[in-house]
Amino acid sequence: MRPTFRVLGGMATATALVLGMTTAADAAPETAFTPAAVDWKPCPELAEVECGTLRLPVDWAKPKGEKFDLALARRKATDPARRIGILVINPGGPGGSGVDFALGAPGLFSPEIQARFDIVGFDPRGVARSNPVKCSVEVLQRQVSVFPTSRQEFEALGRYNRERAADCRKHTGPIYDHADTGAVVDDIDAIRRSLGERKINYYGVSYGTLMGQQYAERYGRNLRAMVIDSNMDHSIGAWRFNEQQAATTEDSFREFAKWCERDRNCALHGRDVSKFWRDLLAKADRGEIPDPFDPERKLTSETLISNAFSAFYGPSWEALAEWLVALAEPGATVASAYAEPETVEFPFPAVFCQDYNFRVKTYAEFSALVARAKQVAPNMRGSMLGHYAVADCVGLTDRANNPQHRLRVENAPKILMLNAEHDPATGYDWAKAVHEQTRGTTVLLTYGGWGHGVYWRSDCTRGTTDDYLLSAKAPARDLRCAAVQPSPTVARKAASVTLPTGPAPTVPGWRR
Repeated sequence: MRPTFRVLGGMATATALVLGMTTAADAAPETAFTPAAVDWKPCPELAEVECGTLRLPVDWAKPKGEKFDLALARRKATDPARRIGILVINPGGPGGSGVDFALGAPGLFSPEIQARFDIVGFDPRGVARSNPVKCSVEVLQRQVSVFPTSRQEFEALGRYNRERAADCRKHTGPIYDHADTGAVVDDIDAIRRSLGERKINYYGVSYGTLMGQQYAERYGRNLRAMVIDSNMDHSIGAWRFNEQQAATTEDSFREFAKWCERDRNCALHGRDVSKFWRDLLAKADRGEIPDPFDPERKLTSETLISNAFSAFYGPSWEALAEWLVALAEPGATVASAYAEPETVEFPFPAVFCQDYNFRVKTYAEFSALVARAKQVAPNMRGSMLGHYAVADCVGLTDRANNPQHRLRVENAPKILMLNAEHDPATGYDWAKAVHEQTRGTTVLLTYGGWGHGVYWRSDCTRGTTDDYLLSAKAPARDLRCAAVQPSPTVARKAASVTLPTGPAPTVPGWRR
């Protein structure tokens, strides 16, 4: 049983992060391992979709060594006579289930895309049904503060991270040390070979853009078309990552406040939203806000910030405003209980700390990062996502398997990039940086609105993307789609897209 993340209106702290690279010369030779055909059977969750597994090497450098089962789901093209090929999809995370993404594909992809492509989702190694990274609940519940206020507390965080890594490695097995995106890229090409496809099409959102960009670098010759939606820049170090995460989170808060100023549907309309928010955080810091799910506990400011950040993904502005008002005015409580398992899935540090060589060495450096993030994002006190990502790698001694670098794509067809101008997690600056690194290889579609994920936002974003996937012809130049004003209907549509949710204060594990 998966633990439940108790949050506002079913929202969770959604996360999406970054990409990585190796050159074609680094790739495992295709002749070193020959994947078997997938034995497709009706999925237990939904019989109209086929599910299966692919037996692959844990370590691609040792193709004859230990193996694991990569979980797959396939929705066959609804018009086989007009079938173009396969569309491999991934929802990001790290920690998102591509199998679940495929099961829910009709809620995202247009009927024409469903008619012309076999939609194939996979759970990346270390995630969900593919030998998931698991950790002891007991160890996760002993999480020390990720906001150390002294050298001693910083060193305690490092010791805890090493203890947690050892525990997760014990409960997961060897794939714990091979969960990086570089290995996932080889898994994707094994899917292509197993299905007998000369070329694949790919759609990845959020952390799925990491997989897409690296696949284009290593296996660009095997691509027909690729859409990377809500992009990350894998060329940056810890300082710039932390700063840009804070900036894009703060931008989303300012956009929420602007909406409240102009829209009477905001429960905070006519009030100073920034002041209201700061006062509420101060109350949480003083321990004065009861947890609506458990009145014996108090909500922390970290939880308030995490839930607001989650709401920005939709964006679910109306629900967020109503929740904040309810917290400020004591009301009814809601009973909630769940049984704790002995272990839970928790792939985020295993993947992220292998994809990013963020190893902050000293308390002085860490506190400088925190101070800068708070300076950039005073309302959001930095970025909860960016902070957790950096803090989770403190104290780890192993170098990243797949450290950051400038993106280099040479043998791929034109790739369509999508990004919102006001994305809370994958800031527009990241998309611009990746586009600059891949001039001549990418075309950028800018969505002038809000939220995380672009494809489904409007007729313009969906139509442009569909035209590209169907024709494999990218737009001649960069283009822009106008914003669609957020509403409960838009928020519900965004929430229906199966994107992963992430690390949260006081709650162990990774939420899907």
